[in-house]
Amino acid sequence: MILIVVFWFWWGNKEIEIKNGEASVIKNNLPKSPISGIPCENADRRPISIMMAADPETRPLSGISEADMVFEMPVTPNEITRFMAVFQCQDPKEIGSIRSARNDFIPLASSLGSIYAHWGGEREALKKLDGHIIDNVDAMKYEGTVFYRKKGVPMPHNGFTDLGKIIHQVEKLDYGLENTFSGYLHEEKELKKNISNIAEEIKIDYAFPYNIRWAYSTQDGAYKRFRGDNSEIDRNNDSLVSAEVVIVMKTKSKYLSKDYVAVDTQGGGEAVIYQGGTVSTGRWQKDSTVLDSKLYFYDTNGNEVNFLPGKIWVEIVTH
Repeated sequence: MILIVVFWFWWGNKEIEIKNGEASVIKNNLPKSPISGIPCENADRRPISIMMAADPETRPLSGISEADMVFEMPVTPNEITRFMAVFQCQDPKEIGSIRSARNDFIPLASSLGSIYAHWGGEREALKKLDGHIIDNVDAMKYEGTVFYRKKGVPMPHNGFTDLGKIIHQVEKLDYGLENTFSGYLHEEKELKKNISNIAEEIKIDYAFPYNIRWAYSTQDGAYKRFRGDNSEIDRNNDSLVSAEVVIVMKTKSKYLSKDYVAVDTQGGGEAVIYQGGTVSTGRWQKDSTVLDSKLYFYDTNGNEVNFLPGKIWVEIVTH
C-alpha cells in the first residue's frame, strides 16, 4: 500500500513523508510562478495581461479572482478605473468584460514580459500596439474567433474571451509562450506585528462607486476586496476576490481631456505594501527609458521587497 501511495504522489510530482507507516504530502514540486510564488503547472508559461472593465454595469466580472496579479488605476479625470488582470497559473472558464487598451498599462504589461490582450484602445495606445511595441492580441481584429460578444449583456460591456482562445491565437502569431519574467521575491514567513504596523483594513478613495476597501482575514491570511461598499465577487465561481499582497502605488497623473488622463507608470514613487495583516512603506521603481524593464518594489533600506506567496493587487493612486 505504501509503495502504491509513493508511486501516486511521485507521479503527481509531489514529495511525501512517511511516518509510522503513513504517507503524507510535504511539498509540491511544481515550479513556482515568478509572479505569485505559488507552485503551479503553468509557472513557465508566459503571462497574459488582459484589460478588464471596472464599470458598475460589468459587475461581477468573470475570471478576476483567478488572476495572479491585477493592476487598477484611474483612466479618466472623474476617476473611472480600469483593470489589467495578469493570468499565469489558472485558466478561468471565461474572462470579461474585456475593454480597450490604455497607454499607461502598456509599460506594466511589458514589465512582466506578458502578452497584452485588449478590445481596441485609445488612439495613442493603438498607434503603439499596431506598431508592435509589445506582443498583443486585439479583439478588433479577432472578434468572433478569439473574442466574442455575450448575449444579454449591453454593449460595450459584452466582450469576453478565455485563455485557451488567446493562447491558440498567440501560437498562430508565433509570439512565443515561454516565460521570460525574472520574477518577484517571495518568502513564506510570519510577519511580526506591533501597534504601528497592524493593517487590517485598506481604503482606496477612488470616486464612488469605484472606491475600494480591503479587509484582512486572519483565517485565510489574505485581504478580501469590496468595491463601492459591495463584495467583489467573481461571476465564474461566486467567490470573494482576495489577495495575499496589496500594494498602493503612488504616482502622478496629467489631465488630457474629459475622457482621458495620463498616469506615470514609469519612473518611481512611494509604495505602501500590505501583507499578512501588516503595512510597510517603500518605493516603486521602473526604468523610464526601457519599456520592458521590471517594475521593482523596494523597502526603506533599498532592498527588494519579499512578498508572501499569493495573489498580488496593485492599486495605483494619483495626484
